[in-house]
Amino acid sequence: MNKKLKVLISGTGFAGQGHTDAFRAVGAEVVGIVGRTASIVNEVAKKMAIPYSGTDWQQALKDCKPDIVSIATPGGAHYETITQAIEFGCHVYSDKPLTNSGDSALELYELAQKKNVKTAFASSFRYMPCLLHAKQLVADGAIGEPVEAEFISHFNLERDIPFGWSHRKEDGGGRLNNNFTHMMSIATSVIGEDILSIIGEVRDDLGKAPIVEGVHNFKTRRDHIPKDLNDPSLKWGENNVEWSYTVMAQLESSLASKPVSVLFKHGGLNPRFNEDHIVFYGTKGAIYIKGHYGMGPLYVWDENKTWKELATPQDIVDAQPKVDGDTERNWQYLAREFVKDINGQSFAPYQTFKEGSLYQQLIDLIRKNNNWTDVRHLQ
Repeated sequence: MNKKLKVLISGTGFAGQGHTDAFRAVGAEVVGIVGRTASIVNEVAKKMAIPYSGTDWQQALKDCKPDIVSIATPGGAHYETITQAIEFGCHVYSDKPLTNSGDSALELYELAQKKNVKTAFASSFRYMPCLLHAKQLVADGAIGEPVEAEFISHFNLERDIPFGWSHRKEDGGGRLNNNFTHMMSIATSVIGEDILSIIGEVRDDLGKAPIVEGVHNFKTRRDHIPKDLNDPSLKWGENNVEWSYTVMAQLESSLASKPVSVLFKHGGLNPRFNEDHIVFYGTKGAIYIKGHYGMGPLYVWDENKTWKELATPQDIVDAQPKVDGDTERNWQYLAREFVKDINGQSFAPYQTFKEGSLYQQLIDLIRKNNNWTDVRHLQ
């Protein structure tokens, strides 16, 4: 009989509550939750029937003695929390980004290896049904050799969302940390995990955001946008991260004789005209998926030179957790495989701190924004 694993949650917002539901759904016992503010963490613990709540992470590790810790706070708060958990001997399930810098992320990966604990990195939109279908189609040769892919998304986010962690590099904010991590995970899942080279450009389209008290849940931050943005008493915070990016990468694929070119284009504040999409191009066809994270439907360009919509295979549908919400379902999918691995059961491969640290190092490179060649001297 498998051991009922004990889980301690770090974070009380949307992610913390989502991780709680995910681990409970796969048979683990959530024994405690930790947050910054006593009144809020106590309220969440009561609402979700979690027996232990507190604001002291180190003490919670001692009191709860968890097998797994689940990190559901912004990336800037991860390093110390994860370090303490690994030193305590816990397996770690962390939301993205892993930390706010490549160096600190690499430290966590190396520490986890040294302490021989298992890790899971939740850039988990690779588990969307249409993306699992695309992976299957590419592996089966439906488009021939993969040669190119593109990821195009425009989120049209409100410019006046209250100032918070998403506006600060030191807190793990920025579109690379919170969008590109998923996009690269999707690309490598379908094409191949080995990233050969990368080049990119970032842009701050925002500048500043209003400072508003009382915003505790990332999902409801829009509800706190000030009604009067011209109020002279309103204070503003200075943004220091990117809200748009363009990245090109080359990925190695066992299915292709040459590196596969990938374009990632994201405008966090820009409106879309047509749908966001993901496309995989090959020597014999292409796969087009509507939606920025591959929500679907999925179409294949076939030998008849027409786009044909394909239904998701039943085995992929059946393997999906039965929960509403793409984010919540993907968290549970990853938690399921993670728990299976810890329990010594057969599991599907999943991303770990190896990928989490690599992605953070890539983000550091992209943010240098030093890939431009000055051509003004050319005749």
